Amino acid sequence: MKRRQFIKASGILSGGLILNKAQAFAIGYNDFETKRPPLADRHFTSLAVEATIEKIKKQTRNKELAWLFENCYPNTLDTTVYYKETNGRPDTYVITGDIDAMWMRDSTAQVWPYLALVREDVKLQKLIEGVINRHTRYIYKDPYANAFYNDENKVSEWKDDLTDMKSGVHERKWEIDSLCYPIRLAYAYWKKTGHTAPFDNEWKEAISLIVKTFKEQQRKGDRGPYHFQRNTAKATDTLPLQGYGYPVKPVGLICSAFRPSDDATVYSFLIPSNFFAVVSLRQAAEMLQSIHKDSKLATECTQLANEVNEALKVHATAQHPQFGKVFAFEADGFGNHLFMDDANVPSLLSLPYLGSVSKTDPVYLNTRKMILSESNPFFFKGKAAEGIGGPHVAVDMIWPLSIIMRGLTSSSEQEIKYCIDTLQKTHGGKGFMHESFHKDDPTKYTRDWFAWANTIFGEFVLQVAKERPRLIG
Repeated sequence: MKRRQFIKASGILSGGLILNKAQAFAIGYNDFETKRPPLADRHFTSLAVEATIEKIKKQTRNKELAWLFENCYPNTLDTTVYYKETNGRPDTYVITGDIDAMWMRDSTAQVWPYLALVREDVKLQKLIEGVINRHTRYIYKDPYANAFYNDENKVSEWKDDLTDMKSGVHERKWEIDSLCYPIRLAYAYWKKTGHTAPFDNEWKEAISLIVKTFKEQQRKGDRGPYHFQRNTAKATDTLPLQGYGYPVKPVGLICSAFRPSDDATVYSFLIPSNFFAVVSLRQAAEMLQSIHKDSKLATECTQLANEVNEALKVHATAQHPQFGKVFAFEADGFGNHLFMDDANVPSLLSLPYLGSVSKTDPVYLNTRKMILSESNPFFFKGKAAEGIGGPHVAVDMIWPLSIIMRGLTSSSEQEIKYCIDTLQKTHGGKGFMHESFHKDDPTKYTRDWFAWANTIFGEFVLQVAKERPRLIG
């Protein structure tokens, strides 16, 4: 269960006195002492990660930014991973932070920034291989589920969900990206290392299950086997019409009952996730052909990717009255489109990050202008910052994830610098990224411990250090 905890950090304790924010900044948050757990309490250590931290600290004259990087970049390893070997194979369970469950999406995103170091650190290599192995098991258990427990016999706390809930499943919200992220991680790991050990016949069968699930959710013949309803006062936590969502016209796109925010879609053809599926299916096809020589399944992946891509050409775009031709966030195949974006990835903002479109694509540039303006109902601008949020928490709550993604996908040094500066001044005095913060007061935030946001912040700083070092030097 994603618990929502709004926290007010009104002051910082120093020498027995409560300091206001200005005083706290003046003394440098206790001289920027590390917020990492003691070495003995860290879940996992990597020499390559530690060397990277020291390199960035030396490169960065901005002490607060260096401090934030040191706290955030290793947060996944320090606090959320549980590594072991099962039947002689690496096995890694990854919690999101303050929720003891493993999301397919979050776990991939949390270890993603460490992939660049796997050739330097065998331990890190095995840790990520363990995540891939765990993903394969979870897909086998239920390709429609989004989050799982470490204990495969544990019964979900969502006891009133009306769906085919299996033991070991924390939550069963069908999201396209839950099956794309494992392919993204597998493909990148394979490209970085050349290792094929995780990609055995079980992994191949998992890919076959992904293709089957995607095809079921094209809903060409019927609505498919998946439905979901929850007894809740929160409309975004359940689906209408017996749990199948609003009708769609079968056009080749894949239905996603929920968004990567775990909120229900309005129109089931979630456009960013369909773009992600095209990339993932083509990556899977390449791996199947190269590793398994399975031309049949590889061709099936490629054909499905091509079908979805052709449907996107027709149904993903719409004419906006102010910004012209843009990508819609959702569509239904009947001609209806939803103009908005959400902070969670995949999002419209993140399309270049996921390899779906070019940063210079004219439709993407129009879309970017739209979603980073008040034409996006979930773009919030206040005294502290501006950025994208979403319906998952509340209005006026900006997600650092969206500011980070804005920086990762920008070609403008001025915009990238703005994102760095904004993230630096909105951590609420805690030294970490949060799930969201109030547009007028960053000391009002949700989730003290959200490892995805922390680690991708580290990824952003590393990208800037590599491509535009003068912005942090």
